[in-house]
Amino acid sequence: MKKASWILLTILGIAITFFSLVSAVHAYWTDDDYRVGPLRVSEVVPGDPRVATALRAIRGTSAAFGAAYGVLFLTIVLGPYRRGEVWAWKALLVAGLTQSVLVLLRIPILGTQLGVGAAVTPTVLLVLGLLLDVSRLKKPER
Repeated sequence: MKKASWILLTILGIAITFFSLVSAVHAYWTDDDYRVGPLRVSEVVPGDPRVATALRAIRGTSAAFGAAYGVLFLTIVLGPYRRGEVWAWKALLVAGLTQSVLVLLRIPILGTQLGVGAAVTPTVLLVLGLLLDVSRLKKPER
C-alpha cells in the first residue's frame, strides 16, 4: 500500500502543478475572456481594462502559489514521504486540510459555493492517498 500511496500522491502533485501552470498561462499569456463567478472578465466592468488587468493579476498570483504548492508537495512526496518519514505524512495532511478549510470558509462568509468542488477534490485524493499508508503512523519514527 505504501507504493500505491506515494504514486497516487505523485499524480496529485503533478496535477496540482500542471493545472496551476495552465491557470498562469490564462492569466498572463492569453487574451481569453474567462469566467469570474457567473460573469466573464469583460462583463465585470465593461470597457475598463484596469479591472481586467487586476483580475488577471489575482489569477496569476493564485496560480503562482498553486504551482509553488504543487512543487513543494512533490518534493515532500518523492523525498521524505516516499522514504516513510512520519512528519511528511502529517505535513501533507495539515497542508491539504488548511487549504480545504480556507476554501470552505467561502460558504458561510461569502455565501457562495463557487469553486468549492474544484478546490476540495484534491483534498479527497490526498486523504485517500494518505490512508493507503496510514500504517506508518504506528511505526516508530526514523
